[in-house]
Order: sequence, then structure tokens, then C-alpha cells
Amino acid sequence: MDEWHETEIRVRYAETDQMGIVHHANYLIWFETGRSELCRAKGFSYKAMEDEDDALMVVAESYCRYKSPAFYEDLLTIRTRVTEVRSRSLRFFYEVHRASDDTLIAEGETLHVVTDRNKTSEHCPSIYRDRLLDKSPKRHFPLIKHRVSASSTVPILSKIGGSRGIVNLNSELGTLN
Repeated sequence: MDEWHETEIRVRYAETDQMGIVHHANYLIWFETGRSELCRAKGFSYKAMEDEDDALMVVAESYCRYKSPAFYEDLLTIRTRVTEVRSRSLRFFYEVHRASDDTLIAEGETLHVVTDRNKTSEHCPSIYRDRLLDKSPKRHFPLIKHRVSASSTVPILSKIGGSRGIVNLNSELGTLN
């Protein structure tokens, strides 16, 4: 759970106040962006949790400490990690850094309770709990869910190596039915 996931964002004009400083409310939105991208990097999305497993991550607590101002056009790195996984709750920790000088802009955390659509507290489905606890990188979301022929080739962008290439599904994955 010590593994950080990094997401880059650029401060938009609409996110700043009259002084050109990022308005405090935006940090919780950026925390959500970091959290969503961390989940995608682990091989799943909020949408899949909600639609396929009726598991919603309801924010029960949020905290943000502002360390230094961020400004319009700043490139920021949202660092996100899982700090606690319990049977019915998850805790995430965040750091926001300015990319140009690595200044810590803000830090915070959120606690989420897992519920169903009726707002009844539920156990976090094991597939998501296991993926959040696992330190090895997962396949990047979205996973291909539509049917392709066994001889299809698809362009891919490797997030690990950063190289672009063509994958022959027949040789890489075996025969698809």
C-alpha cells in the first residue's frame, strides 16, 4: 500500500479566484481524479464497481491541508495511494505537487464506506480489495470487452515503457472465442 500513483493536471482559469490562486474546493475534485486514476491503474473503475457489483464508495470523511498556493497554468502532480483497506471501508492519501519545482501544494485524505445503491453498508467486493492491496501493476483500464477476431491487430500504448506498438491478438493472447 506504499505505492504512489501519479496523475498530472494543469490548473484551468476557472479553478482560480480573482487573485489567480486555485480555489480551495478544487483540491477535493483533484483528489477524486487521482483516486479514479489509481483505480484504473489497478484494473477497474468506479463505474464497474457500481454497475457490475452494486458497490459504491461513499465519502465519509475528507481532509485537506493547504501548504502553498497553486496558480493558473501550473502543471500539478496528484500523488495518490491507498493507506487502509478494511472489510467495509477504504482510506486514500493524497499529495499535490507543482511539477516545475516539486513544491508540496497540499496533502489530504479521504475515507470511503462501501455501500449498495440502497445506502446499506456492504463488504468491499474481494476483487477490488485485492487489486488495491496488490503492489504489482495491473492491466490499465479500460479492458477490451468487445469481441475481436483471433487474427486482429490493435495499436497499443505501453504505459510502462512508453512505446507504441502493434499487438497481434492471435500470438499474444491465443485464440479468442
